Amino acid sequence: MTAKLYCFGESGNAYKAALTMSLAGYDWEPVFVDFFRGETRSPDYLALNEMGEAPVLVEGDRVISQSGVMQMMVAEKTGRFMGPPEDRDEVLRWLFWDNHKGSSQFGALRFLMNFLPEDKRPAAAITWLSGRVQAALKTLEAHLQGRDWMVGQGPTIADFACCGYLYYPEPFGFERENFPAISRWLDRIAALEGWRHPYDMMPGNPSDRA
Repeated sequence: MTAKLYCFGESGNAYKAALTMSLAGYDWEPVFVDFFRGETRSPDYLALNEMGEAPVLVEGDRVISQSGVMQMMVAEKTGRFMGPPEDRDEVLRWLFWDNHKGSSQFGALRFLMNFLPEDKRPAAAITWLSGRVQAALKTLEAHLQGRDWMVGQGPTIADFACCGYLYYPEPFGFERENFPAISRWLDRIAALEGWRHPYDMMPGNPSDRA
Protein backbone atom coordinates (compact mmCIF):
# COMPACT_ATOMS: atom_id res chain seq x y z
CA MET A 1 0.00 0.00 0.00
CA THR A 2 1.37 3.38 -1.01
CA ALA A 3 1.51 5.84 1.87
CA LYS A 4 0.36 9.38 1.15
CA LEU A 5 2.37 12.26 2.60
CA TYR A 6 0.41 15.50 2.80
CA CYS A 7 3.20 18.00 2.32
CA PHE A 8 4.59 21.01 0.51
CA GLY A 9 8.09 21.63 -0.78
CA GLU A 10 8.88 24.60 1.44
CA SER A 11 8.37 22.57 4.62
CA GLY A 12 11.52 21.24 6.19
CA ASN A 13 9.43 19.17 8.58
CA ALA A 14 7.72 17.48 5.64
CA TYR A 15 11.14 16.99 4.06
CA LYS A 16 12.35 15.00 7.08
CA ALA A 17 9.57 12.46 6.56
CA ALA A 18 9.89 12.44 2.77
CA LEU A 19 13.66 12.03 2.91
CA THR A 20 13.47 9.20 5.45
CA MET A 21 10.94 7.31 3.34
CA SER A 22 12.86 7.86 0.11
CA LEU A 23 16.19 6.72 1.54
CA ALA A 24 14.57 3.73 3.26
CA GLY A 25 12.83 2.62 0.05
CA TYR A 26 9.40 3.09 1.61
CA ASP A 27 6.48 3.21 -0.82
CA TRP A 28 5.05 6.73 -0.64
CA GLU A 29 3.70 9.55 -2.76
CA PRO A 30 3.24 13.27 -2.06
CA VAL A 31 -0.11 15.01 -1.78
CA PHE A 32 0.28 18.78 -2.15
CA VAL A 33 -0.96 20.91 0.74
CA ASP A 34 -1.49 24.55 -0.24
CA PHE A 35 -0.19 25.93 3.05
CA PHE A 36 0.29 29.50 1.86
CA ARG A 37 -3.37 29.75 0.83
CA GLY A 38 -4.58 28.48 4.17
CA GLU A 39 -5.38 24.85 3.42
CA THR A 40 -4.10 23.61 6.78
CA ARG A 41 -6.71 25.80 8.51
CA SER A 42 -9.62 24.49 6.44
CA PRO A 43 -12.28 22.27 8.10
CA ASP A 44 -11.38 19.31 5.88
CA TYR A 45 -7.72 19.51 6.77
CA LEU A 46 -8.39 20.03 10.47
CA ALA A 47 -10.49 16.88 10.36
CA LEU A 48 -7.36 15.11 9.08
CA ASN A 49 -5.02 16.75 11.59
CA GLU A 50 -6.49 18.76 14.45
CA MET A 51 -3.12 20.47 14.94
CA GLY A 52 -3.49 22.22 11.59
CA GLU A 53 0.04 21.30 10.54
CA ALA A 54 1.84 19.54 7.73
CA PRO A 55 3.07 16.93 7.17
CA VAL A 56 0.46 14.24 7.70
CA LEU A 57 1.07 10.63 6.69
CA VAL A 58 -1.92 8.49 5.70
CA GLU A 59 -1.48 4.77 5.15
CA GLY A 60 -4.70 2.83 5.01
CA ASP A 61 -6.63 3.62 8.19
CA ARG A 62 -3.54 4.95 9.93
CA VAL A 63 -3.07 8.73 10.14
CA ILE A 64 0.13 10.11 11.65
CA SER A 65 1.20 13.69 12.28
CA GLN A 66 4.55 15.00 13.57
CA SER A 67 7.56 14.23 11.39
CA GLY A 68 9.56 12.54 14.15
CA VAL A 69 6.81 9.98 14.67
CA MET A 70 6.77 9.30 10.92
CA GLN A 71 10.54 8.85 10.88
CA MET A 72 10.43 6.39 13.76
CA MET A 73 7.58 4.44 12.16
CA VAL A 74 9.47 4.11 8.87
CA ALA A 75 12.70 3.12 10.64
CA GLU A 76 10.91 0.47 12.69
CA LYS A 77 8.96 -0.95 9.74
CA THR A 78 11.94 -1.11 7.38
CA GLY A 79 14.65 -1.91 9.89
CA ARG A 80 16.73 0.95 8.53
CA PHE A 81 18.22 4.13 9.96
CA MET A 82 17.50 3.53 13.66
CA GLY A 83 21.00 2.32 14.38
CA PRO A 84 21.90 -0.58 16.68
CA PRO A 85 19.96 -0.94 19.95
CA GLU A 86 22.75 0.61 22.00
CA ASP A 87 22.47 3.82 19.93
CA ARG A 88 18.69 4.22 20.23
CA ASP A 89 18.75 6.66 23.14
CA GLU A 90 21.29 8.87 21.38
CA VAL A 91 19.28 8.82 18.14
CA LEU A 92 16.20 9.91 20.06
CA ARG A 93 18.17 12.56 21.97
CA TRP A 94 19.15 14.28 18.73
CA LEU A 95 15.72 13.76 17.20
CA PHE A 96 14.18 15.61 20.14
CA TRP A 97 16.95 18.23 20.15
CA ASP A 98 16.15 19.00 16.54
CA ASN A 99 12.45 19.35 17.24
CA HIS A 100 13.10 21.70 20.16
CA LYS A 101 16.31 23.57 19.32
CA GLY A 102 16.97 22.97 15.62
CA SER A 103 14.19 22.80 13.07
CA SER A 104 11.68 24.59 15.30
CA GLN A 105 13.94 27.66 15.26
CA PHE A 106 15.41 27.30 11.76
CA GLY A 107 11.96 26.98 10.23
CA ALA A 108 10.46 29.86 12.19
CA LEU A 109 13.29 32.26 11.32
CA ARG A 110 13.29 31.24 7.65
CA PHE A 111 9.54 31.87 7.52
CA LEU A 112 9.81 35.31 9.15
CA MET A 113 12.69 36.39 6.93
CA ASN A 114 11.41 35.10 3.59
CA PHE A 115 7.73 34.24 3.49
CA LEU A 116 6.09 37.14 5.27
CA PRO A 117 5.55 40.38 3.32
CA GLU A 118 8.53 42.65 3.95
CA ASP A 119 6.46 45.24 5.78
CA LYS A 120 5.18 42.59 8.21
CA ARG A 121 8.52 41.04 9.18
CA PRO A 122 9.02 41.60 12.93
CA ALA A 123 12.53 43.00 13.30
CA ALA A 124 12.80 42.43 17.05
CA ALA A 125 11.64 38.82 16.80
CA ILE A 126 14.01 38.18 13.90
CA THR A 127 16.95 39.58 15.86
CA TRP A 128 16.16 37.48 18.94
CA LEU A 129 15.52 34.30 16.97
CA SER A 130 18.69 34.81 14.92
CA GLY A 131 20.72 34.52 18.10
CA ARG A 132 18.95 31.30 19.01
CA VAL A 133 19.57 29.88 15.54
CA GLN A 134 23.27 30.68 15.66
CA ALA A 135 23.57 28.99 19.05
CA ALA A 136 21.86 25.86 17.70
CA LEU A 137 24.07 25.81 14.61
CA LYS A 138 27.18 26.08 16.80
CA THR A 139 25.98 23.11 18.85
CA LEU A 140 25.45 21.08 15.68
CA GLU A 141 28.81 22.15 14.23
CA ALA A 142 30.67 21.17 17.40
CA HIS A 143 28.95 17.79 17.54
CA LEU A 144 29.83 16.96 13.93
CA GLN A 145 33.49 17.86 14.19
CA GLY A 146 35.48 14.65 13.92
CA ARG A 147 32.50 12.46 13.07
CA ASP A 148 30.70 11.48 9.87
CA TRP A 149 27.18 11.02 11.26
CA MET A 150 25.09 12.33 14.11
CA VAL A 151 25.15 8.99 15.95
CA GLY A 152 27.28 5.91 15.50
CA GLN A 153 28.90 4.73 12.31
CA GLY A 154 26.15 5.31 9.77
CA PRO A 155 23.20 7.51 8.87
CA THR A 156 20.12 7.43 11.08
CA ILE A 157 16.87 9.31 11.36
CA ALA A 158 18.74 11.74 13.61
CA ASP A 159 20.69 12.88 10.54
CA PHE A 160 17.55 13.19 8.43
CA ALA A 161 15.84 15.23 11.16
CA CYS A 162 18.69 17.62 11.88
CA CYS A 163 19.35 18.35 8.19
CA GLY A 164 15.70 19.10 7.40
CA TYR A 165 16.03 22.86 6.90
CA LEU A 166 19.69 23.09 5.91
CA TYR A 167 19.43 22.41 2.15
CA TYR A 168 17.05 25.30 1.46
CA PRO A 169 18.35 28.34 -0.43
CA GLU A 170 16.34 30.98 1.44
CA PRO A 171 18.55 32.88 3.93
CA PHE A 172 18.08 32.48 7.66
CA GLY A 173 21.63 32.85 8.96
CA PHE A 174 23.02 29.50 7.83
CA GLU A 175 25.99 29.93 5.48
CA ARG A 176 27.71 26.65 4.75
CA GLU A 177 31.17 28.21 4.53
CA ASN A 178 30.85 29.24 8.18
CA PHE A 179 30.05 25.70 9.32
CA PRO A 180 32.50 23.34 7.58
CA ALA A 181 31.65 20.23 9.61
CA ILE A 182 27.93 20.70 8.90
CA SER A 183 28.69 21.31 5.23
CA ARG A 184 30.69 18.09 4.89
CA TRP A 185 27.91 16.18 6.68
CA LEU A 186 25.28 17.61 4.31
CA ASP A 187 27.39 16.42 1.37
CA ARG A 188 27.52 12.92 2.87
CA ILE A 189 23.76 12.81 3.23
CA ALA A 190 23.28 14.13 -0.32
CA ALA A 191 25.49 11.32 -1.62
CA LEU A 192 23.12 8.64 -0.26
CA GLU A 193 21.14 6.72 -2.86
CA GLY A 194 17.66 8.18 -3.14
CA TRP A 195 18.52 11.67 -1.88
CA ARG A 196 16.89 14.61 -3.59
CA HIS A 197 16.57 18.28 -2.78
CA PRO A 198 13.28 19.14 -1.02
CA TYR A 199 12.05 21.20 -3.97
CA ASP A 200 12.61 18.17 -6.22
CA MET A 201 11.08 15.67 -3.79
CA MET A 202 7.82 17.45 -2.96
CA PRO A 203 5.44 19.79 -4.83
CA GLY A 204 5.50 23.44 -3.83
CA ASN A 205 8.20 26.02 -4.48
CA PRO A 206 8.43 29.79 -3.85
CA SER A 207 8.72 30.26 -7.60
CA ASP A 208 5.17 28.91 -7.92
CA ARG A 209 3.93 32.01 -6.09
CA ALA A 210 6.29 34.53 -7.68
